Amino acid sequence: MYYASGTYEAFAHPKKPKDVDEKSAYIIGTGLAGLSAAFYLVRDGQMKGEHIHLLEKLDLAGGSCDGRKDLNKGFYMRGGREMDNHFEIMWDMFRDVPSIEIPGISVLDEYYWLNKEDPNYSLCRATVNRGQDAHTDKQFKLDKESALALSHLFMTPEKDLEDKKISDVLPESFWNTNFWLYWQTMFAFQKWSSALEMKRYLCRYVHHIDGLPDFSALRFTKYNQYESMILPLVKYLEAHHVQIEYGMDVKNVILETRGNKKIARQIIYVKEGKECSIDLIEKDLVFITNGCCTDTSCYGDQNHAPNLNHVKNGRGESWDLWKNIASQAEHGEYGRPEVFCSDIEATNWMSATVATSNEEIIEKIMNICKRDPRIGKITTGGIVTIKDSVDHWYMSWTINRQPQFKAQDKNTVLIWLYGLHTDVKGNYVQREMRNCTGQEICQEWLYHIGIEESHIQDLAQNACHTTTCFMPYINAFFQPRKNSDRPKIVVDGAVNFAFIGQFAETPRDTIFTTEYSIRTGMESVYTLLDIDRGVPEVWGSQYDVRELLKASYYAIDKKMLSQVKLSLKEREMLKVLLKRVKGTDIELLLKESGLIE
Repeated sequence: MYYASGTYEAFAHPKKPKDVDEKSAYIIGTGLAGLSAAFYLVRDGQMKGEHIHLLEKLDLAGGSCDGRKDLNKGFYMRGGREMDNHFEIMWDMFRDVPSIEIPGISVLDEYYWLNKEDPNYSLCRATVNRGQDAHTDKQFKLDKESALALSHLFMTPEKDLEDKKISDVLPESFWNTNFWLYWQTMFAFQKWSSALEMKRYLCRYVHHIDGLPDFSALRFTKYNQYESMILPLVKYLEAHHVQIEYGMDVKNVILETRGNKKIARQIIYVKEGKECSIDLIEKDLVFITNGCCTDTSCYGDQNHAPNLNHVKNGRGESWDLWKNIASQAEHGEYGRPEVFCSDIEATNWMSATVATSNEEIIEKIMNICKRDPRIGKITTGGIVTIKDSVDHWYMSWTINRQPQFKAQDKNTVLIWLYGLHTDVKGNYVQREMRNCTGQEICQEWLYHIGIEESHIQDLAQNACHTTTCFMPYINAFFQPRKNSDRPKIVVDGAVNFAFIGQFAETPRDTIFTTEYSIRTGMESVYTLLDIDRGVPEVWGSQYDVRELLKASYYAIDKKMLSQVKLSLKEREMLKVLLKRVKGTDIELLLKESGLIE
């Protein structure tokens, strides 16, 4: 497997891999990683669909992209997915997955047209004083010390950031900047999150620094990700006769080391209460989803808080599977799951989905986001962060294009909200978020959007329907780590197995994205089948001087270098630099970026 860029290889079709007709594949998990692995086995590996078996414990494919409607409790959305135009692998796949909305076009076509006609941007990024615009005004408000520390983090080698927290490398003043407000609430980072992962995000999305304050960098699907992404992909696989087997609770994959070779020999699973196994030969390929950020999710509804009695550090079926596999390693080559799943207090947050058609509430929403959510277009343009809740639940909320579900009533608006702090009391509701019913979480939100206090309880009970989800491991992949704590997609010596998903390691890309999951699916298939076509590399904006200069301009709030507070020595150095580049392309680039006149 090798990386490529440009259109030369992107548009080429690889030759059929040697002996592929004699091979079979077993894919553990039907999240985006597993489904994309199946896609690449079919399209580029040209494996017969009948030879591909997706093993799923639940009765629904999609993994964490499982937005759904419970007939008794209402709509559930555990989270949303933010996508960008340089998700190279994602678009490589979806250009060949037919739309189930519009005949004759692809999911990529559908998505591209939608976001061209209805581009994303926010008109209010944060609120204060119960629904008033906080006027962050696209400003980052980085002080000099914080700006320099971010620049240093950008350039620090990953090996020097292993096991370090963000708070180890950024100054105290950074936490009060708008940059951190945007960053933390958009990506769900915490002060104790991995400095290594933050560096990757900075490098990966440096070309979108200008779009960070108003979300103009983002693009969204028409419906929830299950209906817009998972269903078309499942239908594509089914049309190619891929076998999706539900109720398959995989407990272990037995791996044998023989000299320099590592071989998957058996899959052990439980189905209908009975332990069974699948014996494997070297021509049987196994793709293992190790770890899951939504493992052990606990659901609540309008009148019940989620039951957290079974939430324990390290507990969860995906973690148990990974631990069973990791215990077979001789030198830690299958990763260290305990790094990610051993501190629930550091890795949890909670989301809720509010359904309402109440005019009083919708009026308050429109006062904030300046758009009517019922016209089927972008509404908030991304999350609206409630600054007054920073020391409480730290709540943000969003309204994507409506309807978010095809089964949704046209007059109903779905609001998704989440809180980063679940162990402290709210501003209005004097209980910890994790212990609250849907009604109570809705009350807190209604309070912050400016509903009269005398109306809050009645509206939360009678005009809204709220479901909730507590996710113990949702931030697990942000735990400080070493590169070796996640296994390579294909470990050294592996003959017929690979790791896929958010806890497999591939260079330069960022976890907690759809792109990362799909990339691991593609890279695993290309490696095990030795497909002779380049895998698109991670977009290289971190190496593009134009993007770096533009990012610098926006990071200092669109000031020219002459307007920045500099010491006398720094000003003299700047004069010398500008004199030396005068009349060169560097001067032109500085002018184009806005840094000089």
